[in-house]
Amino acid sequence: MQQFIVEATKRDQRGKNEARRLRHTGEIPAVLYGGKHDSMTVRVNAKQVAAILRSDAGHNTIFTLKLAGEGDNKVLLKDWQVDPVRGHLLHVDLLRVAMDVKMVVKIPVHTFGEPEGVKLQGGIFETVTREVEIECLPGDIPDEFRVDISGLTIGKHLRAADLPIDAAKHTLVTDPQRVIAHVVALKAEEEVAPEVAAVPGAEGVVAAPAEPEVIKKGKKEVEGEEGEEAPAPRAEKGEKNK
Repeated sequence: MQQFIVEATKRDQRGKNEARRLRHTGEIPAVLYGGKHDSMTVRVNAKQVAAILRSDAGHNTIFTLKLAGEGDNKVLLKDWQVDPVRGHLLHVDLLRVAMDVKMVVKIPVHTFGEPEGVKLQGGIFETVTREVEIECLPGDIPDEFRVDISGLTIGKHLRAADLPIDAAKHTLVTDPQRVIAHVVALKAEEEVAPEVAAVPGAEGVVAAPAEPEVIKKGKKEVEGEEGEEAPAPRAEKGEKNK
């Protein structure tokens, strides 16, 4: 397994302005906590942390934090924030790890192979759960669980209990009956029968489909509208017909 080292220094100043200044220098603010020591705010190298997240073990990587003036700490990335637009790291939480104390971690589950239920039966493969929780020593954290799903047929499920877990090192925390993946049948579209009009007094006779009501469009007989003859103007008082 690749060994990672991240350099860090204590951070005395806080606030948004200080965090922006740090990011411009290639560092990001972080919080270090856990173990028998108090939590503290530190600054870490952003590129070194990003390389850990891109590694095979990802956030489950146990790495060395070289804290200036405080010595080395074995730590784990517990949480992190990313800029939603640029994708840059903004902040990380680091958890101190005791190598002789068991901890609960989330492990990704990856499947491979083409299920029989898809290839031969025309079903659809669906992934339901992408990671499971296990308890183990920090040195025994696996990168992933890989499972061959070639023999999965329609109606069959891959459950957490089916994962290749080393019982001597790992304890499954997730419900063993949790469905990881399955193959389901393709649902056929139901045909909708046309509406029929009932014929009074004709029991046992198949009724003909009801025709849609047609609303005829015509001119409104509104006095004064275009196309209608307007009434003649009334003669004013005092005017004589010639």
